[in-house]
Amino acid sequence: MPEPLIKTTTVGSYSPIDWLAALPSEQAVLDATSVVVATQQRAGIDLPTDGELYRFDVNHPDTNGMIEYFIGQMGGIDTKVGVTDAQRFRERHDFTWRRKPAGVVRGPIGEGSLDLWEACHRSASVANGPLKFTLTSPYMLARTLLDDHYKDFDSLTLEIAAVLAEQVRDLECDCVQVDEANIPGSPENAPVAAAAINRILQNVSCEKAVHFCFGNYGGQTIQSGKWVALIEFLNSLHCDHLVLELAHRPDDDLQALKDIDKRIKLGLGVIDIKVNHVETPEEVARRIEKAADVLGPERIAFVHPDCGFWMLKRSIADRKIEALVKGRDLYIG
Repeated sequence: MPEPLIKTTTVGSYSPIDWLAALPSEQAVLDATSVVVATQQRAGIDLPTDGELYRFDVNHPDTNGMIEYFIGQMGGIDTKVGVTDAQRFRERHDFTWRRKPAGVVRGPIGEGSLDLWEACHRSASVANGPLKFTLTSPYMLARTLLDDHYKDFDSLTLEIAAVLAEQVRDLECDCVQVDEANIPGSPENAPVAAAAINRILQNVSCEKAVHFCFGNYGGQTIQSGKWVALIEFLNSLHCDHLVLELAHRPDDDLQALKDIDKRIKLGLGVIDIKVNHVETPEEVARRIEKAADVLGPERIAFVHPDCGFWMLKRSIADRKIEALVKGRDLYIG
């Protein structure tokens, strides 16, 4: 079968699975990952993700634990945050949706016990086909930390990038995706964010993707701004394609993407993950058609949800996945 001109993919997280939360174990994680990948494959998703279930943290239900998974394992970071540390973090006034830091940087950042190769290997062992592996952007991780060591945000961000860059070499997957949900609301920090993301991408030997959204904190959008302010930044990334939130965005955001460098393929969000409404295939097809009319069909490489599914029930997520594939097929004809 020839590959479709527009492929379907998911962004990363899948809905929490009850039996994994009740009886967590290495075997249960493997079994749950197999379920997540197979669910996507049955629906016809061309490039599935592993669901990130091993990163879920019940102590951080509003953010899925994706920050804590990385921060909690890196060396040099103390995750035992006291009252004084939390107060100092809140006094920064630039991260009001988070009341305390994910950790305090006490010494040089190191890999610690973080092992992305093993995590990817586990997922690849049950995928039996194409797989996308995701990791959180260094800029986004740095924003959540209280830095008592480097005392320079750019240095901290680039040190985190160096650790992650060493861990993406030779991953067993078809695509590596870096996730960033903070820079859309802080475009003034684009240079260091781009440098950090590119540091990782230069070590990736397969398809390179970068996902951007305006945040999903308990189902809420937490970053203001528009894509037009980020075009120069997006064009500076050394990626093969972008994975962009659009189903939940105003129409003029789509117009701004006309200025994305032609070397970068576009992935467009056509499924809104912040609502329980399940799109019909016709709705999905119309969203793709609208984007193609503005950007040209040849520019669209992927369609996908706006972000991960972790805030939605499995029954909703699965139906949205099915609608995504059927809508793409309806558009292609």
